Amino acid sequence: MQIEMRGIDKSFGGNAVLKNAGFLLDHGEIHALMGENGAGKSTLMKILTGVYTRDAGTVIVDGQEVHYKNLQEAEKAGIVFIHQELNVMFDLTVEENMFMGKEITKPFGICDKKAMRARVKEVLDMLGVSIDPGKRMNELSIGQQQMIEIAKALMLDAQVIIMDEPTTALTQTETDVLFEVVNRLRSNGVSIVYISHRMEEIFQLCDRITVLRDGSYIGTERIADIEMSDVVKMMIGREIGERYPTRDNKIGPVAFEVQNLNCPGVFEDVNFQVHAGEVLGVSGLMGAGRTEIMQAIFGNMPNVTGKIFIDGVEVHNKNPEMAKKNGIGFITEDRKVQGLLLEDSIAKNISIANLKKISQSGVLNKSKEDKLIRRGIEELLIKCFGPEHACVNLSGGNQQKVVFAKWIYTDPKVLILDEPTKGVDIGAKKEIYSIVNQLAAKGVAIIMVSSELPEVLGMSDRIMVVREGSVRGILSKEVADQEKIMTLATGGSLNE
Repeated sequence: MQIEMRGIDKSFGGNAVLKNAGFLLDHGEIHALMGENGAGKSTLMKILTGVYTRDAGTVIVDGQEVHYKNLQEAEKAGIVFIHQELNVMFDLTVEENMFMGKEITKPFGICDKKAMRARVKEVLDMLGVSIDPGKRMNELSIGQQQMIEIAKALMLDAQVIIMDEPTTALTQTETDVLFEVVNRLRSNGVSIVYISHRMEEIFQLCDRITVLRDGSYIGTERIADIEMSDVVKMMIGREIGERYPTRDNKIGPVAFEVQNLNCPGVFEDVNFQVHAGEVLGVSGLMGAGRTEIMQAIFGNMPNVTGKIFIDGVEVHNKNPEMAKKNGIGFITEDRKVQGLLLEDSIAKNISIANLKKISQSGVLNKSKEDKLIRRGIEELLIKCFGPEHACVNLSGGNQQKVVFAKWIYTDPKVLILDEPTKGVDIGAKKEIYSIVNQLAAKGVAIIMVSSELPEVLGMSDRIMVVREGSVRGILSKEVADQEKIMTLATGGSLNE
């Protein structure tokens, strides 16, 4: 199937989201669609699949102009959109999810379970994945759930599959399996539109790349003919320099220490230190216990034993409020659920975490509040219409900056960052890295959990590798590399 989109315009409430945007997808190719958060990628694909109606422009499929009215029409035509938030019913089985609303029936409307089971097995075999159709979705890993979404697309005889950030929550092993499946689909003539911020994936997997910037078409290039730096310049309109800014700040004495931290069945005997001004990266496979260890430090896990010290003094973080009072900040992995009051303004989100700083005798000082909020917007380069801009209407990168603003003005001694650049474009990533470096330069001890190995290697002074709830090793930046980290993360040992 060949798809051409030309001169696409789309506005919401007078705000132009797409302006003369375009896209050309060839038969049997993996085509990357890239751009900063807010560039219009998802909007363009939603116009293609009938979720939104275009204001202007043309959509041509196999030489014929089309106007899909909804997702169902697009799916009947063979175009399926797999969204970042997977559309699965966790209490139902694989088989039930795949046939929801499309059951094979016998006479009198009785489900033909034998035929349905055979069809599920046929499609899963085609993908080369081994998943029991009778398992409930909540028993599967995120990667397996992703495979079921692809299988559902093939059940619809999809000729084009749109994947929006498909590897965000996958382990490296699950990502490798996904790539094998995607390559197999391409060899069978299926076209893939691949939306991702992960540049390494794009260059490993895709044939061509199209870049949007500020809602407009910038260009299309063959991956073989372009460098990463060229793609970045197309995306943000300028050179970005080194992806990971250099730091030359001095690392001070031990500021934070964990001794014999245990949580039955989750993690055990966790010991590590972080120095003032140091960035300790935390790596490991999905489910290794990284986030759980951080939640325990922040007082947000039950049945935890062990000792925590800040500047040599033992502290007791019985709950997040106590952890905050003791000088620990925590930027969680899911900013939309745990990090922000999404429907509220930038002002309210920053203020609510800093009430002591902007209040006197329990009364809010409006002048102090305004000064703090404007400081946050200016220092963190938050792109918005002003303090009252609702966070739900910000791009992912700017939402994350608001989360940073909430915490850094509490003046934490220790700041935990759990996947701080998840779903953030490359320009915003560079700005977030600069914020991290500035905090480290001020002497903040930083713990950074990340699933992106290049990010861990590029930003950390030392790297702690976690496997199955235990610390497998801590590597200095001078000796760390992807191979050593993965060796420890998968249960191997280093011969040094």
